[in-house]
Amino acid sequence: MAKLVGHVGTGFGFFVIGTWHLFNHIKQHALHPNGYTSLLWFPTPKIRHFELFFIMCATLIFLLMELFGNHQLLNSDGTIPSNHLHYLEHSCISLSLFVYAFFSMLIDKIALSIQAQNGLTNFLASIAFGQELLLFHLHSTDHMGVEGQYHWLLQIVILVSLVTTLLGIPFPNNFLNNFVRSYSIMFQGLWLMVIGVMLWTPKFIPKDCYINLEEGYQVVRCHGHKALGRAKSLVNIEFSWYVIGTTCLVVSLYLVCFKIFTKDNVDYQSLKINSEDHQEEDWVDVEAQKRSELKKFVEMGKVFAHN
Repeated sequence: MAKLVGHVGTGFGFFVIGTWHLFNHIKQHALHPNGYTSLLWFPTPKIRHFELFFIMCATLIFLLMELFGNHQLLNSDGTIPSNHLHYLEHSCISLSLFVYAFFSMLIDKIALSIQAQNGLTNFLASIAFGQELLLFHLHSTDHMGVEGQYHWLLQIVILVSLVTTLLGIPFPNNFLNNFVRSYSIMFQGLWLMVIGVMLWTPKFIPKDCYINLEEGYQVVRCHGHKALGRAKSLVNIEFSWYVIGTTCLVVSLYLVCFKIFTKDNVDYQSLKINSEDHQEEDWVDVEAQKRSELKKFVEMGKVFAHN
């Protein structure tokens, strides 16, 4: 149950941040298609650094749970039990994300140039994603079975987040790169929630597989290579379904939001243009009236001259 709650809670955090980024990137691009620019995080009206505070609080809570949860992290002689190493690995991921959020807030308070701020925040985020990818790839827990297949596919999503974050340093104004990064963060959260539910809910365990308690850790095992191969194939199919479904979701979100914000922007521009047109027409009318009065005055002067 602890693994289910941990994965679902962490995944929900990633999902919220990724969805928040998607919405804001689409909004910025719709309102400013020619002058699009954006940072890695987005300020809110009342609390500017609310997103960063959210990341710091969430990662700090998860860090404390991993280190001081319902387990004894250290042995009596001060050594770390082998079956508790994954707690420290997960806590390192949380700590790197906390460092990203904390220093991003400090960088914003110092008020550096937009180029320097963008480069530093993307650098900090790339360190966090790189460390996450490394620790999942070199995880101490046995990931050769069904759980390993889930985590291997997760590494692909983390790699996309890492690459697009690095590309954000030289190309901060590239909307498509920011869109893909936000999508990968959202999908990373979704897949973590799927892992928590599918691996630690008995009724979702594949056929001929079971949950086995090994050294205080629940692991999904299968009866034979055939059952294991079938379970991994099901995981691959499940991943493909979620990729297709979320792709349709984010593209639909883009089309709907872009239409809404573009319509509002066009109405505002049309109103402004119409106002300018009316002002120009009024100015033309005034000038024409002045010329007409001047012409009449000249003609009257000629009449008086002849008399």
